[in-house]
Amino acid sequence: MPEVMTAAKPAAKAGGAQVLSVKDLQAWYGESHILHGINFHVNEGEVVTLLGRNGAGKTSTLKSVMGIIGKRTGTIQFNGKDISRASSDSIARLGVAFCPEERGIFASLDVRENLLLPPIVASGGLSLDQIFELFPNLKDRLGSQGTKLSGGEQQMLAIARILRTGARFLMLDEPTEGLAPVIIQQIGHTIARLKKEGFTILLVEQNFRFASTVADRYYVVEHGKVIDGFANSELEANMDKLHTYLGV
Repeated sequence: MPEVMTAAKPAAKAGGAQVLSVKDLQAWYGESHILHGINFHVNEGEVVTLLGRNGAGKTSTLKSVMGIIGKRTGTIQFNGKDISRASSDSIARLGVAFCPEERGIFASLDVRENLLLPPIVASGGLSLDQIFELFPNLKDRLGSQGTKLSGGEQQMLAIARILRTGARFLMLDEPTEGLAPVIIQQIGHTIARLKKEGFTILLVEQNFRFASTVADRYYVVEHGKVIDGFANSELEANMDKLHTYLGV
C-alpha cells in the first residue's frame, strides 16, 4: 500500500536524508494480526507524529520498528540498513531509542541508578548536567526511588535516560498521557529543543493539540494501516477530518 497523503506528499526537510523507511509492515501478537501494511518514513531532524484512536496500531508500530514484536514482515530500513529481522538490542546499538508508554522505570532503583543503567550506544549522548538543565526536577530527586516519583517525574526520567545513550533517533510513546498541563508544556519544550539540536523523533500521541506544537508531519493510523498523512502547515485544513478520525 503506498503512503497516503492529502493533495501532495510533504517535501523532505531541507538537508534531511531519510532516516527511517517502513514499507508494508505487518505484525502479529501470537495469532492476532495487528498491523496490516504500515507505510511511512521519517527524515533526519524531523518530529513525525502517529495519530489515531486507542488500539489503532500506533504503539505496535513503534514496537515493531524496535524489534520488540518478533513476528513481523515487510521492510524496515534505518539509515539505509535493513533492520526488518534484527533483534531489539542490535537495533538499539544502531542509535534507536524507545521510550515506552508505561515508562519502564525500575522502582527499586533511585533516579541516578535509573539514569546510568542503559548502555552507551554512541558518542554524543547528553551528560547528566545537560539532562538536569532539561529536567531540573531530576537533580533534586537523584536519591529518590522510582516508586516515590510523581507521574511527571517518571516521564522525565524515562526520556532522560535514553538521552544519555547517544541515540539520535527517539521513539516516544504517549509522553504526555495523564500528566499535568505544566509538565506537558515542559515536555513540549524539551522535544522542541531536542529537534533544534538535531535529534530525529517519532512520536505517538493522541493529543493532537500538543502534537501540533512540536510536529513537522503527521500520519493517521487506523485498524493497523496508515490512512492519511499531512504536514503541520496543512493541519488547519485537515481539522474536520482529524475530528472524524480521532472521534473528538
